[in-house]
Amino acid sequence: QVKLVESGGGLVQAGGSLRLSCAASGSIFSIGTIGWYRQAPGQQRELVADITSGGSTNYADSVKGRFTISRDNAKNTAYLQMSSLKPEDTAVYYCNAHVLVLYGGSWNNYWGQGTQVTVSS
Repeated sequence: QVKLVESGGGLVQAGGSLRLSCAASGSIFSIGTIGWYRQAPGQQRELVADITSGGSTNYADSVKGRFTISRDNAKNTAYLQMSSLKPEDTAVYYCNAHVLVLYGGSWNNYWGQGTQVTVSS
């Protein structure tokens, strides 16, 4: 019913920047909070940043001042601008969205397939 597709990952040198996008499509009536998570090999998935439908943001301490989350509600798309990247930012980055679906009236949680970010030293 609802699909999230991330894009924008890749290989970048330390100190560089990347912008990730998360596009939602399908039977969407409304999108609530959208979050970016990441999972490094052998580690648990962790919240990087999230943004409410009203634009309030929250960041992990490890990325504050370097990453910026934003969203375009008209396009059902969220972004994660990552700057001053460090090797420890290397991970698969996932998008998560809380979506009110059409024709059912229920809020469901969806995940994208992930996009790899690799930061070389």
